[in-house]
Amino acid sequence: MIRSKPAAAILILIGGLAAITFGLALSVSVGAVDIKLGTVWDAVFHFHADSQQHQVIRSLRIPRALTGALVGACFAVAGAIMQGMTRNPLADSGLLGLNAGASAGLALAFALAPTLSFSYIMLYCFLGAAVAALLVFGIGSLSRSGMTPLRLTLAGAAVSALLLAVSQGVAILFHLSQDIAFWMAGGVGGASWKQLHYIFPWTAVALVAAMMISRSITLLSLGKDVAAGLGQRTRLVQTAGILIVIILAGGAVSTVGPIAFVGLIIPHITRYLVGSDYRWIIPCSGVLGGVLIVFADIAARMVNAPYETPIGALIACIGVPFFIYLAGKRKGGAL
Repeated sequence: MIRSKPAAAILILIGGLAAITFGLALSVSVGAVDIKLGTVWDAVFHFHADSQQHQVIRSLRIPRALTGALVGACFAVAGAIMQGMTRNPLADSGLLGLNAGASAGLALAFALAPTLSFSYIMLYCFLGAAVAALLVFGIGSLSRSGMTPLRLTLAGAAVSALLLAVSQGVAILFHLSQDIAFWMAGGVGGASWKQLHYIFPWTAVALVAAMMISRSITLLSLGKDVAAGLGQRTRLVQTAGILIVIILAGGAVSTVGPIAFVGLIIPHITRYLVGSDYRWIIPCSGVLGGVLIVFADIAARMVNAPYETPIGALIACIGVPFFIYLAGKRKGGAL
């Protein structure tokens, strides 16, 4: 049965967008040197090129904040799609190997062609995520009984371990340990306008596409047979969903590293608040994912000031207990 709470969803969208707006302003003002919100306003609307603070705000802090909101939406929507398609409550792009695949692609890009532009690095991440998806879904489907949530989770764990080992081996062999370690920790500190310029078109199209197939994801979440009985072309929807997840996960990881658990936590919270209709789950997950990363980035700068704590570590502190709770609570595969 599909439960829908449109009133709650609209409130979440409005409140979430307001929270992102406030978080973006706060994120731009907080850093190694705190900047007053009035100065942030002036830098945005009355920019003076001779002001050092205005230069810092425009060239460093604004792209960092915007990137955090965008990749948070990407990770959260990717997790929501995967949970809906696979009917696996433990699914997200990190736990099912896509983040590890994108990281392996990144390591190979650094090793084989260190002078590549960011657009080609992003392409390597897409290819790595695609290879991981093929491996996970291929291994998960080997049994005669087909793909089950448990088998998919185990396949994801195995593929993640394999691809992380590949990343580390490449890093050691080509003396890239420091670069790879920085990326693996996860964070938006290195985000720039150039990176945002490359990933925004890809991820924006993928997010819109996710909205377009949201009704079909809702039907798939009821079961493949039910969806087929209601006229859905299940293979086409699954293929489209996997491609969207690859673009979202690959684009996000290429920019900020493999931040896990965002796609696990946010869709569950969203589903609890708005019901099981993915026409609401997907946009609300995107907004709440953006809120989480933006405020996690602010916390990362404040917890151990003047040094930054990796965002991935902060979110893992929430994600690991949440994962254990879900693993213990849910014994079935349906959402």
